[in-house]
Amino acid sequence: MNLYVGNLNFNLTEEELSQIFEEYGEVTTVKIITDKYSGRSKGFGFVDMANESDGESAMENLNGTEVSGRSLKVSKAVRNKSSEERDDD
Repeated sequence: MNLYVGNLNFNLTEEELSQIFEEYGEVTTVKIITDKYSGRSKGFGFVDMANESDGESAMENLNGTEVSGRSLKVSKAVRNKSSEERDDD
């Protein structure tokens, strides 16, 4: 299950984010989105959980939880239609 994680502390690492989600099951990938010019975190990312039930559990338990002074926003990731169109080019 692919999860969107928003309102991340700009200093949080992918390893730290993975550790937070591993409490709820196997994490397959973690990606914090960064600015392509500065390399700085944009404050959101994506976490892939190995199975749906672990993802649901992580989403329910972590949404609204404070991490490094910021309240996480966790929801199912939605694929952006415009990015799908770009993939076909």
